[in-house]
Amino acid sequence: MEGVVKVYRSATGEVHALKGIDISFPSRGVTAVVGPSGSGKSSLLRILAGLDEPTAGSVHIGSVEMSALSASARREARRRLVGYVFQLPSDNLISYLNAWEHMVLAAKVRGSGLGEASRLLELLGIGDLSWARPQQLSGGEQQRLAFAQAVIGAPALVIADEPTAQLDGASSKALLQAVRELAHGGTSFVLSTHDADVVAAADRTYFLRHGALESVTAERVAMSVIDGAGRIQLPPGALELFPDGRAIVETVEGAVMIKPP
Repeated sequence: MEGVVKVYRSATGEVHALKGIDISFPSRGVTAVVGPSGSGKSSLLRILAGLDEPTAGSVHIGSVEMSALSASARREARRRLVGYVFQLPSDNLISYLNAWEHMVLAAKVRGSGLGEASRLLELLGIGDLSWARPQQLSGGEQQRLAFAQAVIGAPALVIADEPTAQLDGASSKALLQAVRELAHGGTSFVLSTHDADVVAAADRTYFLRHGALESVTAERVAMSVIDGAGRIQLPPGALELFPDGRAIVETVEGAVMIKPP
């Protein structure tokens, strides 16, 4: 995502949901996206998935520029390149299909074969439940089936909105372990979350606040983000030191110091 802006317009005015987002999501990796309500997470996920268009900026999935496609071409690219998992496990499934039939349908939509379907169900710990319909599965089993059908055909990207929100601790850990295994196959996973376990399992974490990228954590190192105009997002704890919105900035021996006036 490069310079992605999203503005929603209504009768009462404009809402700037995203303000010039520059983010990359590496393949074979798990990325967490966190932030309070209203931070722009949902807008980011929908644009990344090709479900919505940015007001400005570009979105690439591999070599495909999703933001430059027509609506019909974007739908076709989405089928091939993107898997999406909703927060509520049952929202991902069709009540009258069993687990195997879900895999058959997902493979057909993606235009791939069924050669890996059994392996995926086994990997996700539901290989012996291919006969079961959603109502016969626990919430954790439903969510694992959702990930299995999302990843069949090796899409470049799988996006999940709060995938552990409806699960207990044991089910969450089993799902996250499976996601780590699936990522080794080359798919990039992007998980929107408030769950500390998801953040701990991720290779990197992006923090959004007020539609802007506040910081990124990779390899347990947290870094604030400086945009193209030289603006830096301070974390909320540091922001409290500047109640007047003013700061003294000094460069000292190659380091930058920011302190209250």
